[in-house]
Amino acid sequence: MCVRLMSPERLSILYVSQMPASPPRFGAQARIHGLMTELAQRHDVSAVTLVDDAFDTDECRRAMEVYCREALLIPNPFGREGLYKRLLQLRSLTSTSSFERMRVTVPGLQQALDGILRVRRFDIVDLEFPYLGHYDLRKAPPGQKSPALIVDSHNIEYDLARQFAQDPSSLARRLYAEANWRKLRHEELATYRAADGVYLCSAADERRLLAEAPRMRTAVIPNAADVAFYQPRSADPPPDDCTVLYFGLLSTVPNLDGVTHFAQEIWPRIAAARPKARWKIVGGRPPPSLMALAGDRIELTGFVPDLRPHLAAASVVVVPLRLGGGTRLKIVEAMAMGKPIVSTTLGAEGIDALPGRDILIADEPESFASSVVRLLDDAPLRARLGESARRLSVERYSWTTAAASLERFFREVITTRASSREAA
Repeated sequence: MCVRLMSPERLSILYVSQMPASPPRFGAQARIHGLMTELAQRHDVSAVTLVDDAFDTDECRRAMEVYCREALLIPNPFGREGLYKRLLQLRSLTSTSSFERMRVTVPGLQQALDGILRVRRFDIVDLEFPYLGHYDLRKAPPGQKSPALIVDSHNIEYDLARQFAQDPSSLARRLYAEANWRKLRHEELATYRAADGVYLCSAADERRLLAEAPRMRTAVIPNAADVAFYQPRSADPPPDDCTVLYFGLLSTVPNLDGVTHFAQEIWPRIAAARPKARWKIVGGRPPPSLMALAGDRIELTGFVPDLRPHLAAASVVVVPLRLGGGTRLKIVEAMAMGKPIVSTTLGAEGIDALPGRDILIADEPESFASSVVRLLDDAPLRARLGESARRLSVERYSWTTAAASLERFFREVITTRASSREAA
C-alpha cells in the first residue's frame, strides 16, 4: 500500500477502542460516534475496535464505514456476559492485572493495529478509555514519524471503582472493587503518563487527573448532543403532565444504583403526592431487580430505537445519580429536547447549567421528590426551564462545538511534539 502524504490542514486519525462507536446505543458509544462523525467531515478517520458478543458486528461495520476510511472490527473472545464474566472477574483477583485489562487483552487486536500502523502514517492515535494502554500504538511506516497518542478519558475509571468500593448497598461489589481499583489506578495512570495528551469530559475530572499527573497536557471536551436530531418537533406527542422519565443503559453500576435509589427513596413520595404520576424507565439490559419494578405506575420499555418521542411525552426527566464521573449524556440530550430536568449535584457535574434557570438540583430524597412534584404541577415553569436548557445545549453542548475544540487540542499536541523534536 502506498503512503499518501497528508497536507498540514487535513489530519489522519486512527481511533482505537474496546467497543465500536456506531450505531450509538448508549452513552460511551454516543460520545465516540459524535466526535468521530464530526471530525470525519474534515479529516481522514479510521478505526480499530474490539467487538463483544453484545454487538452485531456486521451492523456496526456498516454504520462505521459510512464515515470511516477503514473500520477494522476484531472479535473479543473475552467479551461475554454472565457466568463467563464472573469467572474472569474471579481470576483477576489473583492477577496483577485488573479485570478490565484482562478482558481486552486480545492478540488479534495487536495484529490488526500492527497491520494498519505499519502501512499508513497517522498524525493521531486516539485511544478511547485507558484499558487498551498496554498495546503498542506508536508505530509508523518505515522512515515515517510515529503518531501522537491521545487518550479520551470518559471517566477517571479508578476513581469510579473507588466509589464502588465505598458503596454500602452491595457487599460483594464493595469487596471486589476494593481489590480491583488500585490495579486500575496503576494501569490507568501509566497510560495517561505515556500519552502526549488526555482529554476529559469535565473540569472536575481534569483536576483529579492533574492532582496525580500535574505535568500532563489536558483538555476538557464535554459530552454533547446532536442538537439537530434532539430538538422539539411538532410531530412529537406533547407532555402528558404526569410522566416522569429516566433513561440510560441499565446494566451500568451508576445507573443501576440511581434507579434503585429513586425507586426506594424518591418515587414513593412522588406517587403518594400525585396519584396520576407515572414513571417510565427507558434503557437496555435491565437486570431482574429492575424488571421487578414494572407495574401499573412504572413502565420499563427496554431499549428503544428513538428516544425522542419518549422524551417529548415526558413532563420531567430525572437524573438521581449518586455514583459516577465525567458528564452525563442523558442530561445534554434531554436539554437539547427542551425538557425540564431534576438532577443530583453529581449527576449534573461538569455541565454549566444554572440551577433554577436551566435545571433543578436536589440531593436529598425529600427535596428531589418535591422538585419533581413542583414541575408536574407547574407547566409554565417546565416550559421556561426547557427553553433555557435548549438554548444552553445549542450554544455550548453540540458535537460540532465539541469536535472543534478537540481538533484544536489535536493540533496543539502535534505542534508541541514537533517543537520538542526540533529542540532536541
